[in-house]
Formats: sequence, C-alpha cells, structure tokens
Amino acid sequence: MRRPWCGHAAAGKAARTSCRERSFVRALFTLVGDIRRLALPYFRSEERWTAIGLLAAVVALELAWVFATVLLNEWNVAFYNAIQDKDFPAFQKQILIFCGLAAGAIVVAVYQVYLKQGLEIRWRRWLTKRYLDAWLSDDVHYRLRLSGDAADNPDQRIAEDVQIFVNRTISVGVGLLGTVVSLFSFSVILWNLSGPLGLKLFGHEINIPGYLFFAALIYAAVGTLIAHFIGRPLVKLNFDQQRYEADFRVDLVRVRENGEQIALLNGSPAEDRKLDGRFSRIFGNFVDLMKAQKRLTWFTAGYNQISTIFPYVVVAPAYFAGQIQLGQLMQTASAFGSVQGSFSFFISSYVTLAEWTSVVHRLTGFEAAITKARVGADVPAFATTGAASAHGLTLRDLDVRLPGGGPLIRTGEIAIGRGERVLITGPSGAGKTTLLRAIAGIWPFGSGTVHRNEDQRLLVLPQKPYVPVGRLDVALTYPRPVDMVPKDRLAEILTAVGLPALAGRLEEEALWPHELSLGEQQRLAIARALLDAPDVLLLDEATSALDEPSEAALYALLQDRLPNATFISIGHRSSLADLHDRVLHLHGEETPRTLRPASAPMFHPT
Repeated sequence: MRRPWCGHAAAGKAARTSCRERSFVRALFTLVGDIRRLALPYFRSEERWTAIGLLAAVVALELAWVFATVLLNEWNVAFYNAIQDKDFPAFQKQILIFCGLAAGAIVVAVYQVYLKQGLEIRWRRWLTKRYLDAWLSDDVHYRLRLSGDAADNPDQRIAEDVQIFVNRTISVGVGLLGTVVSLFSFSVILWNLSGPLGLKLFGHEINIPGYLFFAALIYAAVGTLIAHFIGRPLVKLNFDQQRYEADFRVDLVRVRENGEQIALLNGSPAEDRKLDGRFSRIFGNFVDLMKAQKRLTWFTAGYNQISTIFPYVVVAPAYFAGQIQLGQLMQTASAFGSVQGSFSFFISSYVTLAEWTSVVHRLTGFEAAITKARVGADVPAFATTGAASAHGLTLRDLDVRLPGGGPLIRTGEIAIGRGERVLITGPSGAGKTTLLRAIAGIWPFGSGTVHRNEDQRLLVLPQKPYVPVGRLDVALTYPRPVDMVPKDRLAEILTAVGLPALAGRLEEEALWPHELSLGEQQRLAIARALLDAPDVLLLDEATSALDEPSEAALYALLQDRLPNATFISIGHRSSLADLHDRVLHLHGEETPRTLRPASAPMFHPT
C-alpha cells in the first residue's frame, strides 16, 4: 500500500501529523548542517588558534558559572537552616561564604562577557572579509545584479546578518552547552533529593524514583512543544522583516544620491508614494510579528510565572509533613527550578532562535547565489588571447547575448589597429554598451574571442563615471593608491582637461558626485585615463555631457598624450565621425544585429 502524500486530501490526520514531524526533523537537521557549514571555516582558518583559545576560555567560564550555581545550591541548605534554627553565628558564616561565591561569580561573569565580545568581533571581522572577497572578486557583485538573483540587499547580509549570526551562534551555542551541563548537574542533585513517589494504580503499589526530575521533565517538554507550535511563524516573519527593512534603506539612499534629478522632475510626491509603500510592507509585517510574539508571550509569560512557584508546590508536601527542613526545601526547589529551566531553554530563547534561524537562511542563500554567479567566472564568456602585434584589438565571432539567453549582437572578424580610433554607432538600445562590456571582459552572456596582447592594459570610461566620496586626489587616481602619483602631476592633468579650479583642492574631502556636474565628472574621468595611460581605451559616450568644441579638444588631448592607444568609442553625435579613423555600425532592425563597417556614417538621436 502506497503511503499517502503529506499534502493530499486523502491523507489522514495521523499521516499528516507524521509528515509534519518528518518535515520538522528534516528542517532541523538542515539548519544544524547550515550552521556547521557557516561556522566551522573560521575555526579552521589562519586565526584558528586564537579562535579556539577564546572559545575554550568562554566555554571554561560557562562551566565555572554552572559550578558556581551548584555551590550556591548547596549553600542554600546551610543558610536557610541557620535562619530556621535562628543560629546567628552560622548565619554570619554563611553570609561570608556567600560573599566569596558572589565575588567569584562576578569575576566569571565579567570575563565571560569580555571574552565573548573579543571572539565575536574577531569572528565577525574574518567572516565579513570572507564575504567581501567572495562578493567583490571576479565581479560577482556585478553578475548578481545582472542575473537578478534572489540574494537581495547583499549590503545588509554582509553588514547586519553576519553580525547577528556570529552573536547568536556564540550566545546560543555557549548557552546551550551551559544548559546541558547544568541540566546534568542539577538532575543528579534533584534525583538524590527526591525520594520515590508511591502511587496506587488498579490496586497495585507503584514507586516512581526521582519523581521530581520526571515532573520537571514533563512540565518543560509540554511547554516546549506548545511554544514551538505557537512560535513557528516567527522564523519567516523575521526573515521578511529584515528584507523589507533593507529594501526601505536602499530606496532612501537612492533618493539621497539622486536628489537633484528627483527635484528637477518634481518627483518628490512619487518618491514619497514609493517610500510609503515600502514602509507599509515593514509596518504590515511588523504588525504580524507583534501578533505572533504576543501569542508566544502570552504563553511564555504565563509559563515563567508558574515556573516561579511550581517547584515549591511540588516540594512543599514533604516540608509540611516534616520530612525536610527549610534548607532542604530551598535547595530542592532551586535544583528543581534549574532542571526545569534547563529543559525550558528553547521556550525562553524561542524569539532569539527564530531570528537566528532566519539569519542562517539569509546567509546560506547569499552563499548559494555567490556560488551560482561564480559559475563560469574563471572561464570568461568572451575569451581573451594574445593578438598579432600589428593589431591593437581583434574581435572574432562574438555572439553577445542577453541575460535570458536571447541573441543581441554578432560580429565576424574585426581587426582594429594599434593607435586606431574606431567609432561604433547604432540606434539607442541596440546593445552598443553591452558590446563594450563584452570587449572589456565583464559581460558573462555569450561567446567569442577578443584578441589583444596580454601585456595591454584596458580602461573603460562610462557615460556616468564613478567618482568616490572623499578626497579629490583619491577620486582622481582611483583605483590606484594616491601616493603613486606626484601632486604636481595631478594638478597638471586637471588643468589640461579643463578643471584648473580643482587643481588646488586635491586634498579636500567632499561629496564629489554631487559637487561636480556630469560634464566635470567626465573631464575627471578623462584625466584618470591620461594618468593610467591604457593601451586600449573604451569610451561609452564618455563626453556626452560636454559641448562639441570641448569634446573635440579632449579627444585631441587623448590622441596627443596617448598616441599608441587604441580607442573604441560609442556616441550619437555626427561630429564624432571626424574625431575617429573609421565607423562601425550595428546593422539590422531586429536582434541579433551585426557589427560591420558603415557604408556611410549613421547616427541616431538618443
């Protein structure tokens, strides 16, 4: 007989329950495996001895804390018996003993927090560096954006999720270890303190040894199961809340960075509606989170309140029967509370565990997205090989495709000589910029070969240059270290490209993307190219914000100072043809368009 499928209507209640249990067990094992896979690399890294040493110290202090609580439990007997017997000298002695225990506990608590924080910040530094390297190397950050992968907001995953993961892993892991040790220690004490419980069932006398231990176990087990079923929605709600918060922050940053364009378009109302919609998702999910936490808090608050008195209720009959003294009552109640509290670890930590689980899911998803994006990164879609020395660049059978796999541009064999200046034209949206990306080696979709000498350096100037925030000299020499270029050289270059007013502001820090106009940013990019002196220069409408005389002057400057460099430009102005040796045009009305010489210069308005 075939077992009914979990979701099938024919599956009985018992079968559905069994399926849910199997699903929960599988999810638990998957979660443990994910945590292990995320955590172990640090303890096997070059920092492993420091990491292991700190972890060992934290664990030792946690065990010392459990030992202190065991000693305090034993101290309860003599202290409360002294109170019951009105034995003041014994009372004074126990106060002194307590002071010693408390001093030791304080030292343990202080250094446990201190060493935990030391381990946390070192682990976070290492893990952050690991994710940054994985995200930035091989242009994975660019590939993730192109593929539209579900790894949303990598900035949040690196900045916040890593911190939460490290913090929760240490606190939950060490706390769980302390709980297990405490459970074992106090279970032995409780078992020894509780005598057998005699019950009559169906005329038979039954003795239950260590009944207080079993009472604590049953009480906590029932509470844990109830808390799990009430709190299950918290995992997904926490996951979504982190995503919605990150989306909202990203849109706020975009408004800040594009404030001028938004103001010129009178787009503030539209941005307000968009941001309000983003925050509405935060609000709605947070309300659901509040409701879920309220339901869990109703139970956990009641459970904790009952837990305060429950041990005394269980032990009191023996005290009032004269079988034990006040000291034994307090010791037994304390041991019972410790055992019950250990069993209730998952109840008291459920919200933390839910948040921890959601963070683990986000980090594993991020790692999976990086791994997927890295596939093929070691072998570029457009192979680059050595070219004949007579040519600066040769394109051979390029098949440039869209991210979805659709064809975009095809070329035959096109040779571009060293020092030659070539202009590529075509209608807007034809794929000219994508073709330049393929030539530069960053476009991962397609095939073909780009031949150029291995020692040639290539530089791309986009239409909107990247200008870092900070010092102007750092922005000008980016990505090279600023100390590699003399200051007088930087000042001379700025003057040459038409930015003499900036020559005296090289050490000034500012929001340069907002301080400079687009035309000034394009001049700064030309200055960067002159400093870098590449062998192949790709200009993607790199002078579109300048007037035609300024554009012609900058092209002449590039030709004069980089006479052996190969230029490949994209542009729409008809005047650009006079600044280049020949024109290649993207022919065809439908994709794939073909790149071949233009019979006559063909320009299209943007």
